[in-house]
Amino acid sequence: MRALDVIGVRVEMPSNNPIVLLRERGGDRYLPIWIGAPEASAIAFAQQGVVPPRPLTHDLLKDVIEALGRTLQEVRIVAMRDNVYFAELVFDGGLSVSSRTSDAIALALRVGCPIVGADEVLDSGGVPVPDEDEDEVEKFREFLDQITPEDFESDEGGDAPR
Repeated sequence: MRALDVIGVRVEMPSNNPIVLLRERGGDRYLPIWIGAPEASAIAFAQQGVVPPRPLTHDLLKDVIEALGRTLQEVRIVAMRDNVYFAELVFDGGLSVSSRTSDAIALALRVGCPIVGADEVLDSGGVPVPDEDEDEVEKFREFLDQITPEDFESDEGGDAPR
């Protein structure tokens, strides 16, 4: 397993499909995952520190986990089958629950737990970005600084790469 950082979300053009971009910590691979618009908004809200007046689904799940006295210790992106990513929520006591990757990422950002990816997932879905391409990554980061959750209006998408 490799530690991953969430770089951010954006809308892929010309398809207008949201994407979350993860980066291998200490490496040069990026993992792009196409996601649904609600999940894109949930991830963007968490990254921007937006607290809604009433809990959204991922906020509610965080509150339920805390109310039950449990701790989400880690989110693992464990597999990619038929162009769909699969994740697991790993709780204290060894409990593991299957999850859509986008939901797992949104929850991890809310509880502050690590996100890791299996080597096989990074080998098959990871995109190497050499240091000389860092200008492109910086442009992407600047774009992310300007995007808001309201930019994701469509309800299409899944946790599949394109």
